[in-house]
Amino acid sequence: MSEIKNLQPACIWKNFYALTQVPRPSGHLERIQQFLLDFAAQAGVEAFKDPAGNIVMRKPATPGMEGRKGVILQAHMDMVPQKTPESTHNFETDPIEPWIDGEWVKARGTTLGADNGMGVAAIMAVMEAKDLVHGPIDALITADEETGMFGANDLPEGELQGDILLNLDSETWGKFVIGSAGGIDVTATLDYQEADTDEEDVAVRVTLKGFRGGHSGLEIHEGRANANKQMVRFVRDAIVECEARLASWHGGNMRNAIPFKAEVVLTLPPENVEALEQLVADWKADFEDEFKHIESGIEMYTEQVPTPAKEVPTEIQDNLINAIYACHDGVVRMIPSYPKVVETSSNLAIIDIENGKAALKILARSSREDMKDYIVKMLESCFNMAGMRVETAGSYGGWDPNPDSEILHKLLKVYKELNGSDGIIQVDHAGLECSVILGKYPHLDVVSLGPTMCSPHTTSERCFIPSVEPFWALLKKTLEEIPEK
Repeated sequence: MSEIKNLQPACIWKNFYALTQVPRPSGHLERIQQFLLDFAAQAGVEAFKDPAGNIVMRKPATPGMEGRKGVILQAHMDMVPQKTPESTHNFETDPIEPWIDGEWVKARGTTLGADNGMGVAAIMAVMEAKDLVHGPIDALITADEETGMFGANDLPEGELQGDILLNLDSETWGKFVIGSAGGIDVTATLDYQEADTDEEDVAVRVTLKGFRGGHSGLEIHEGRANANKQMVRFVRDAIVECEARLASWHGGNMRNAIPFKAEVVLTLPPENVEALEQLVADWKADFEDEFKHIESGIEMYTEQVPTPAKEVPTEIQDNLINAIYACHDGVVRMIPSYPKVVETSSNLAIIDIENGKAALKILARSSREDMKDYIVKMLESCFNMAGMRVETAGSYGGWDPNPDSEILHKLLKVYKELNGSDGIIQVDHAGLECSVILGKYPHLDVVSLGPTMCSPHTTSERCFIPSVEPFWALLKKTLEEIPEK
């Protein structure tokens, strides 16, 4: 694992390795917060934890650079905790195990945390460097970005002192993001009185897994399978063809990740078990054919389990199945002026049905507020017809592109000088904290950039080693050329 510390540039990779050794799943950030404060003290820079749980560091300008515009380097400290089914990793206590696979750094059995650990590592490299030339620098390392941008949402006004924000949370080297979608969490819930299970019925757990999953912003347009949406197709057939009844459903575990696994417990007459097993085999074959150019390694199988005493009443069951079937998942519309970029989407991320409670969680995104309102009302209408209560939370606005940004043109100039080619300007469907921070600091000139990463929010997450050194060179050179105030 420690061999990644020998990669170049060592100043970033050694810090990233140190981050992998500190547990930092969203919602459990005490260790990483203290780690960053201890790092700042060792590096000799001012640092504090603000009331939102963010870590702020300040480094004064090098001599002669005091008159330059202040730069805020921004990244988030938390990571998405996903692991393979066979992994015994505990994200709250265990370090990540990074390893080198050719030109990529990956993790063994878990997410890597390069999203956004590479951004944090770059900030650490800037803060501890003694040979960089730069104006005044603030570092803002936010808390709980992955679960609702809570650190950015609760960022105090007046805390940041810069004029330029460089967000280091983008995932394609050579692309400079100047706009992103807004988002909102939609939760539909229903409490119900459980029904008694027929004493003669047996119970079967059906598991569907092995899908790629992925980032519900960056990869929502790729046609990847959503385990919840595929499972409902099977369950509806099982109810009709095998006299099955729904006892429980658990699918997905992160609001911003496409669910790669779902499992249900069904009760049914024992003489219909063989038919259910055949139905599982048929649907598995259908899924393999339907997604043959997108997914591989699909697993779908049955296990007989103890029969639960209670199950979902028939009418409630049918309403829930209809709602899940009807719930929109995936792209709603592309941006008309950027036809290759998703404008509006929804991700049916999490389903939990058991013990008299049903909860469905969706992350809806759009770069237009009116379309975000449209998708929310679409989802509300779907779930209201099933008698469910619908609540929204964590709304954040989109980041409007500014193609005339001064720091954007500086980055493009330096990028071409260093690489001999033109950088690409991009608008992302993924949500970035830039929009939230701009709501509190509207004067900021903002661009997002970073080295190349693939499959964030999945156990296939990886960072492209050759992209890190030129990213570091661009960051250093840009800091040297920040304009005067």
